[in-house]
Amino acid sequence: MPARADPRRRARALIRSFGNARLLVVGDLMLDRFVWGRVNRISPEAPVPVVQVTSESVHLGGAANVVHNIRALGGRATACGVVGRDSAGQLVLAELERVGAGTAGVTVSQGTVTVEKTRIIAHNQQVVRLDREQRAPSSGATARLGRFLEQHLREFDAVVLADYGKGVINESVLSLLGAAQARRRFLLIVDPKKPNFPHYRGVTLATPNLLEAADAAGIEICDNASLRAAGRRLLERWEAEAILITRGEQGMSLFTRTGAVRHFSTAARQVFDVTGAGDTVVATCAVALAVGASLDEAAFLANHAAGVVIGKLGTATLSAAELRKAIVNGEC
Repeated sequence: MPARADPRRRARALIRSFGNARLLVVGDLMLDRFVWGRVNRISPEAPVPVVQVTSESVHLGGAANVVHNIRALGGRATACGVVGRDSAGQLVLAELERVGAGTAGVTVSQGTVTVEKTRIIAHNQQVVRLDREQRAPSSGATARLGRFLEQHLREFDAVVLADYGKGVINESVLSLLGAAQARRRFLLIVDPKKPNFPHYRGVTLATPNLLEAADAAGIEICDNASLRAAGRRLLERWEAEAILITRGEQGMSLFTRTGAVRHFSTAARQVFDVTGAGDTVVATCAVALAVGASLDEAAFLANHAAGVVIGKLGTATLSAAELRKAIVNGEC
């Protein structure tokens, strides 16, 4: 009987080839702003903490954080989305360029408010989050995004839909991608959100969390049987090759069209912040699939990547070296 292949060795080989991946990330580009401070008293004006601000930082968020994760892993990534002609939009573009991402697919729209999330953190805990957003870009901005997709899809090994329900991913964009899939199959990795549950089709891999999977499948997930039923239903509904359901501290579950099911125990050693962990999962899966990983291998890598980033505070990424280290030191 032949010896079982060492998954760590295969994983390291895949990570070494991440630099060959060319990915297009389509979705809701955001700015994550963090206000850091400490709390020593309660306000006399209302029963709320007074945060003494010590520092502030900005990070790429939403689909832009998926791009950042791909770049941190060594892959090549181009962003495709919409930002406003505001200070947050300028910061998103500047940060994308700083991390070496392509911005040719980014439409700057006068009538758009760039999505910005401000998290106030005190003593390593989030006190409150402030959101600025506009639900949908203008029809003109959407049309320009569609033209970019029609002209440039062939330049990429895979397309990632980083959907946050803010309107960039809509039925029109999904129809355009569906028509392109009919002409020439390409890898399509989707981080799904409720507004578009009825519209995803021809998906290579979708990465819903447990609540999203239950909602999209219309099944309350309360045990292994209902988890399996939800996975099967989503495979059918989205005409998907695979569904990877992320389950927090319970790890991940991969369902494939062949009927195979594999559960991955969480690789996290400590949990500080789950902000952006889903971005890391979809980014790692996309890079891995783009360089020839199997669905099982992509999920294995993503599970270890998520285990690293939730041990960091704030919107985080990890490098290829960190992923290699996590796999060498972790359990398979």
